[in-house]
Amino acid sequence: MKFFETRATAIITIVTVIVSGFLVLSGSLGYWAVNAGFIPLRMTDLGIPSEHMFIVPSWATPLTATLIHGGWAHIALNLVMLVYCGQFVEKALGTVGLVVLYVLGAYAAAAGHWAFGSDSTAPMIGASGAISAVVGAYALLYGERRAQAIGPVPAGVVHVVWLAAAWIGIQLLMGLAGFGASVGASGPIAIGAHIGGFLAGLVLARPLLLWHYRAA
Repeated sequence: MKFFETRATAIITIVTVIVSGFLVLSGSLGYWAVNAGFIPLRMTDLGIPSEHMFIVPSWATPLTATLIHGGWAHIALNLVMLVYCGQFVEKALGTVGLVVLYVLGAYAAAAGHWAFGSDSTAPMIGASGAISAVVGAYALLYGERRAQAIGPVPAGVVHVVWLAAAWIGIQLLMGLAGFGASVGASGPIAIGAHIGGFLAGLVLARPLLLWHYRAA
């Protein structure tokens, strides 16, 4: 069986590995984390020194931040989850649907991170927020067949809650272990980003599914 069975998931994974790997190996991770990572305070420009010229405009940083990771463990964890869930989701939503979900998930993750600390100057890096949207869509689309109901709680809800808790829990452990799971090379986990991305996946999964089949 092919490692990659879907186009968009393969392209996103390969590009992320190449860019993130280059930054780690070249020693330029810190520079690009500041200039291309998502910094909440940049959204208002308050408190940012006027003489500092960022290479990437603030509106684009939710996307460019997904290409920057704090190390090999950070890259591996995120992309294993993307490859597994992404291929299932892409088969359901189509190539365009997966791309739309990933991009909107990145912005929803940035919004969630901003909501948890709009005055933060620490750059958020990593694709885990955008991947959280893919995980959320996967949980909603495939939940009923991969979990069992607990009393009055439907199987789909059980699967969504379990997968969200497991994903965020793993990210927390990565952050505590110093693998730079979301903020900076050794910063704390961006809980708001994961919540924002996951909720976006839950909200967008069915509309994108309907759109895909209407367009087919």
